[in-house]
Amino acid sequence: MYLVTKWFGVFLCDRKNIEKKILFPKNEREISKKLLKIDKNEILSEEKELIKNEKQVIVSEKRLQKYGVYKPADSFFVEFNIEPMDFGFSEDLLHKASKIVAEKKIQEKLKSKDVQVIQMVNTLDDLIQVSNLLSERFDRWRITLASKEKIKPLENVFSMVKNGIKSFETEIEKDMHSIAPNVTNVIGPLIGARLIAFAGGLRKLAELPASTIQILGAEKALFRYKKDGGKPPKHGVIFQHPYINMAPREFRGKIARTIASKISIAAKADVFTKRDISKELKEELEEKVKEIKNL
Repeated sequence: MYLVTKWFGVFLCDRKNIEKKILFPKNEREISKKLLKIDKNEILSEEKELIKNEKQVIVSEKRLQKYGVYKPADSFFVEFNIEPMDFGFSEDLLHKASKIVAEKKIQEKLKSKDVQVIQMVNTLDDLIQVSNLLSERFDRWRITLASKEKIKPLENVFSMVKNGIKSFETEIEKDMHSIAPNVTNVIGPLIGARLIAFAGGLRKLAELPASTIQILGAEKALFRYKKDGGKPPKHGVIFQHPYINMAPREFRGKIARTIASKISIAAKADVFTKRDISKELKEELEEKVKEIKNL
């Protein structure tokens, strides 16, 4: 018997006929719930119900291989058609359900901690820029020997901004230890958060080659190099790490490549294996940096 799951129901078939079926409610919200479960590789209760008394079932989805023989190339799945209209389901209903699914996915994405980290990094950078502007303005006010009463409003705003910067830095550090412990321990929470922001998310960072991670944040310099020539950038935001910015200039490129490769491994561990390998990565990084400097 073949188990086939469509957006409108679950079917148990032989090679010619539908032997059993369980149709979903003709309601876009109920159908969207089924589609979201399928998208998350969950097994539907309707699927379990249809196959509970079957000795052998053939399936075409990896999601279902625990409950049947996985044969995605079986010709049955191409040749046997099950049409929604035959059971009173319209394409308009699928369109409405798909719209709900898309909205739910967007909401889940916006709730994810790495998206929140990106927003906090962007806000932190805005506050730092405001703080710099206020600092300049504050210095100019003091030159004029203005009274304390006149400067006090500016002092209050400046203090609020500095407190906001500290609060965001603390929150970023806390979230980074939670969502990306390997990246955080290898490169530091604030640099790691900025790398996630430049990459567009933790998963995207994990999918980038080390050579791209090395120059994240140096996009303007890279663009100038491609447009006007000269020397390509050797590092981006990772330059903030003391291993690079405190090293002699001739070693910075090699150290940046080494750090980027460790960040790449760390990000993959955070996303895919969830194993804490930061201790080994940090030890390897320290040894490699020593080797580079000794050269």
